[in-house]
Amino acid sequence: MAIVAGVDSSTQSCKVVLCDADTGEILDQARAPHPDGTAVPAESWWQALCSAGDGLLDRADAVAIAGQQHGLVTLDADGRPVRDALLWNDIRSAAAAEELIAELGGPQVWADAVGSVPLAAFTVTKLRWLADHEPEAADRTHRVLLPHDYLTWRLRGGPSDPTVEPTTDRGEASGTGYWSPATGRYRTDVLTHAFRGRTPELPRVADPAEAVGRAPGGALVAAGTGDNAGAALGLDIADGDVVISLGTSGTVYLRAAAPSADATGAIAGFADATGAFLPLVCTLNAARVLDATAALLGVDSTGLETLARQAPPGSEGVVMLPYLSGERTPNLPNATGSLHGLRPETLRPSHIARAAIEGMLCNVADALDHLRSAGIPIQRVLLIGGAARSALVAELTAQIFGLTVTVPEPNEYTALGAARQAAWALSGTRRPPSWPAHTIAEVRAPSDGGAIGRRIRATYESTRQALYAR
Repeated sequence: MAIVAGVDSSTQSCKVVLCDADTGEILDQARAPHPDGTAVPAESWWQALCSAGDGLLDRADAVAIAGQQHGLVTLDADGRPVRDALLWNDIRSAAAAEELIAELGGPQVWADAVGSVPLAAFTVTKLRWLADHEPEAADRTHRVLLPHDYLTWRLRGGPSDPTVEPTTDRGEASGTGYWSPATGRYRTDVLTHAFRGRTPELPRVADPAEAVGRAPGGALVAAGTGDNAGAALGLDIADGDVVISLGTSGTVYLRAAAPSADATGAIAGFADATGAFLPLVCTLNAARVLDATAALLGVDSTGLETLARQAPPGSEGVVMLPYLSGERTPNLPNATGSLHGLRPETLRPSHIARAAIEGMLCNVADALDHLRSAGIPIQRVLLIGGAARSALVAELTAQIFGLTVTVPEPNEYTALGAARQAAWALSGTRRPPSWPAHTIAEVRAPSDGGAIGRRIRATYESTRQALYAR
């Protein structure tokens, strides 16, 4: 039996799964934590991978790494990090994003050039911030990688072996802001402009099923990808399948046959890990809203659900705007979370608990509306992520979205997708092996035609407009 390993190097932790290459059955798994913060040493990711992979990676015939997108890893000429890596959720580059959009001709020019309009999350904006605020560090930057690129390079022996060429893949490259999914090429002119005349070396973009090298122990190393592309591969989604992922952040994405170029900036025109495309809308706040609310109320996730069920739909007008970490969609990097509509009879734990869930889902529902308004066909909705394990969250998703929602069994789909990619590279076949995801629940669209959900969203939207008129 061939065995493959998949790695999910996320914001919070490193997860490693060991799978049967033919069936996708998980044979073993482990995890190790990452440090908190939005700027962390890249070395800490490598140490977490070594810890979580101890006793697992040496059993694998092939391995692939999926990582958090956008993060800026700057290396000097000797392959040493110049500074702590800036993560996707570091918003210090928000002003740089606005500058770059204006300097290069506006949103439509960016959408046509690289498929996306850059926000603070994008690597290109972090390079501008670095050039303007830490010019000495920018001068020392010889090479720029993303988190998955860095770990794949380390796994293959870099930087101790200077012959190891850093690589990336289409899914990761499409989140930089200086690679075009439509043409499959880097826009070095955009890179150089953003970095104030500097042109650091970039990783080679590998093909989806390519084996990019071997680990010192002999395991084949596949190209790897970004976290959302990895989850899409783990779920084996088809054209028109929409994935709603409620993790630390909220993401809504689907597989598409053609690239997208949304000048509003809401839809990121990403590529996927199979050679297709992955238009995606991201919110910075999802499960973290529920975690923070549960902590405030002194309960765990189960207790939060119990409380929320005690309040009526709409929480009697109590609305939470869930912008605890600023927000990406809508683009409000300096916003904060807030509660509205409180009265003596509604200032209760039950109403606050339900308002947190409803507010988080209304924000994500707005993200799905962006895909709908772009005319992208939607066939099926799949709900994954930590918050999707709540039965009430699944019920309210169907109610607020007005759609039937399919809930696959809880799994580490990003790591599983990386493992599937490793099996693909190992097999040398035209398509990845078939590893179907199993459904544990299907919540039907509301029988009222979505009337209650529309009322909840209308109250949420009027509250949002009153504070943020954009």
